[in-house]
Amino acid sequence: MTELQHAAQSLFQAAVDRADPARALRAELSQNPLPEVASGGRDVLLAVGKAAVPLMREALAQFPHASQALVVTNPENRVTLEGATVICGAHPVPDDSSAAAGRAVMELVGSLGAKDRLIALISGGGSALMVAPAPGLTLADKAAVNDLLLASGLEINQMNLIRQQLSDLKGGGLLRHAAPAEVRAYILSDVIGDDLRAIASGPTASPIGTRAQAREMLQETGLWARLPDAVRHHLGSAEEAQAAPAAVTNTLIGSNRHSLQAVLEAASSDWQAQLVSDQLVGDVADAAETVVAAARQAPADRPVALIFGGETTVQLRGSGLGGRNQELALRVARLGAQQLEGNWLFLSGGTDGRDGPTEAAGGIVTGSTWQAIADAGQDPQALLDNNDSHAALAAANALLHTGGTGTNVADVQIFLRRP
Repeated sequence: MTELQHAAQSLFQAAVDRADPARALRAELSQNPLPEVASGGRDVLLAVGKAAVPLMREALAQFPHASQALVVTNPENRVTLEGATVICGAHPVPDDSSAAAGRAVMELVGSLGAKDRLIALISGGGSALMVAPAPGLTLADKAAVNDLLLASGLEINQMNLIRQQLSDLKGGGLLRHAAPAEVRAYILSDVIGDDLRAIASGPTASPIGTRAQAREMLQETGLWARLPDAVRHHLGSAEEAQAAPAAVTNTLIGSNRHSLQAVLEAASSDWQAQLVSDQLVGDVADAAETVVAAARQAPADRPVALIFGGETTVQLRGSGLGGRNQELALRVARLGAQQLEGNWLFLSGGTDGRDGPTEAAGGIVTGSTWQAIADAGQDPQALLDNNDSHAALAAANALLHTGGTGTNVADVQIFLRRP
């Protein structure tokens, strides 16, 4: 590993460490402890998302007398937790295991009474890991819509607006099932801007929008005609009256911005460090241009660290394998080879340790990566055109592997250059 690789991966680890779910929950409960549950009531624990296991482990320590505890997470993060039931859904595309998780959650919260308290621990990924189709829809309907959304280039808030209208749990649905109990939700944000309605599609928050708005967006983007008939019927019908939700207190305990600040602090001792943007969103092609433009403007006569955070999108035009971080890294490798000089490196990674449907967290590229792909007998441009960033980066030994991190606060990008 080169010095730049070691430095970049250490800085990325600082971002992951700052988003440690147990540490964040422990700090919040220490500063703002909860009162005892009402006499005759129960504390029930529910953790949903990619960070569900460490959140639940800490919650079990904080609430040792909880009567029930359920964890819904992804298979990579599954462990055995004494005192809790741990089940898995699928991510990023929900399947039958996600539907089973949704039923288990509704059964758990549906048993709550007026004196009970639900402590809900929400983190990114919950939207796919726990699903409950709205009446009249099937899991296949929801999966078909999710496939369309993931390939559409829509931003996460736009996708979640639509997802919420097809769900019995999202967009505050969990609160309707938990009523009349009190709900205390602790939320680790993977959404840029930290809109609680969008994190895991907002099971303990109000909806992002209405059924009519979801319908209008799908029509404007040309996706309406490609939806299953049952989905078009559901979205085309009038809104139904909803049951009164449970009373809820939502508390944000961690976010991408906190992790970017940790990278900035860690980098400042050895580099001229700058937090360039915590809003690196939109199409990966535009994001790559943004990164390279910032690098071109940075001083060339001193060690420089440029820090970015966000969540980009990829428009699928091919049949290849990859994710937004891998494609962003590949695009920066191409542009950087053309426009940047000196000894530089760029890392783009998902803080959950998984980028798209691959085992990689992202990519870590240099000025020689694009040529290294060609030297390995591959056509880097053809692979990029086919959205096959995983194969391209693998050919150059440029994949970022971290394993499951147990947290998720969107993506972090780090550009380093030494004179």
